[in-house]
Amino acid sequence: MSTARATTGWVGWIGFAAIILILNGAFSALQGIVALLGSNGYYVLAGGSLFLFDLTGWGWWNLLIGLLLLFTGIALFSGATWARVIAIIIAGLSALGQLFLVPAQPWWSVIVIGIDILVIYAITAHGREMTHESEPA
Repeated sequence: MSTARATTGWVGWIGFAAIILILNGAFSALQGIVALLGSNGYYVLAGGSLFLFDLTGWGWWNLLIGLLLLFTGIALFSGATWARVIAIIIAGLSALGQLFLVPAQPWWSVIVIGIDILVIYAITAHGREMTHESEPA
């Protein structure tokens, strides 16, 4: 008796999640580079710091999370379980990091948090279908 599961149209959402992670990673890395190399006027600063981080620390955080998002998005196309787990963790960290940016860039932060939540949902609810899609019949 076969226990094969049928692949539904939701597997496309995993591809969407991977592409969004790649784009989110590129944008975050770019924000990090601008924060590290640009002037202090890029972010709205109060007293030379952005809540917990100064501009340099915030730049390194964005660069690090951006690169992790980028590489995780690429790995997510493999359908591997480890890539899905890491993608959920990194997308969650990205959403949490955006909470600190809400006072400075409210619309951008809310949009990124919403997209991160959508990515987490797509991977959590339908991530196993990607594995079944990549297995030979």
